[in-house]
Amino acid sequence: MLRLDEKLARIRAGNYSAGDFIIADAKDGDMGPSITACGPHRMADGTAARFRTRPEFLDQVQGIVEQDVVDIMLTSVSNLEALNARGVYTTSRVTPAIRANDTTDVWVFRGANYVSHPSRPFRSANLSEARRLGCDLGLYSITFNNDIDWDYLSLEHFAAFREDAQAHDFRYFLEVFNPNVDSGIPPGDIPAYVNDALMRALAGLTSRERPEFLKVAYNGPAALEELAGYDPSVVVGVLGGGAGTTRDCLELIAQIERYGARVALFGRKINLADDPKEMVRMMRAVADREMDSEEAVRTYHAALAAKGITPTRPLDEDIAITEQVLKAAA
Repeated sequence: MLRLDEKLARIRAGNYSAGDFIIADAKDGDMGPSITACGPHRMADGTAARFRTRPEFLDQVQGIVEQDVVDIMLTSVSNLEALNARGVYTTSRVTPAIRANDTTDVWVFRGANYVSHPSRPFRSANLSEARRLGCDLGLYSITFNNDIDWDYLSLEHFAAFREDAQAHDFRYFLEVFNPNVDSGIPPGDIPAYVNDALMRALAGLTSRERPEFLKVAYNGPAALEELAGYDPSVVVGVLGGGAGTTRDCLELIAQIERYGARVALFGRKINLADDPKEMVRMMRAVADREMDSEEAVRTYHAALAAKGITPTRPLDEDIAITEQVLKAAA
């Protein structure tokens, strides 16, 4: 068994303990923002004149897999194929996963305005090809917008995907974003709306059809505790959102673990870090309750200094919590 499956088995059996928290690195940005998602090619002095090339990006992905700290590496099918050609997963205990659909709300191209429209379903990944590449796990994403036409269509596509997944013996985890456009719902009611929409989407599914775990936005302690406590058979994970400060990243890990999440799926918070592998190491230390978020930020900066890396933000700025949802529960 891969490490992910061992952890999921303990979590589902009610035997979760320190060390069982699941960390996924979401390196699937080429399915959304595309070229810019590879992140800046940053020099040791902190300057960055261009974006990473695909080979440079694959080097970073390979390095994190070989570090053997994360439990899941999420990529596009094309990058999975490239990593397989390098033999990255041959002896690894990290589970490869692919983005199984790419709805229009992730089409964040330079100059485009797709994200200003309600999310529409779309899927470019072929599950037969994913299985051929040795991958049996993927991310499926839905964004509910309180729009009967688009939400109905999204759920119909979700049903079609589940049939395809069962036909290919393919597992998935379900990502549900907050509305990507004005939904007409008061901001304070969005967390409850997302929780209701999500669990309604799963209510008619058998255990064979359900996702391995969820990936949702962190809408605060109350919403997360409600979702995690509603159905213990559903493992809840939280997405990372924007890059933020290093403290934002590590405090988010601390809070979601405290309030019932058992999975963190972070993309930009890792990819845009001054030292992605060191960031992952600190994430693991906080998730396993070996450090609090403030101590981990100080340790992270000490590691940067030891490597001669100039941080994007000085310690006194990087140690601040800037995201409002985190400030409220810190």
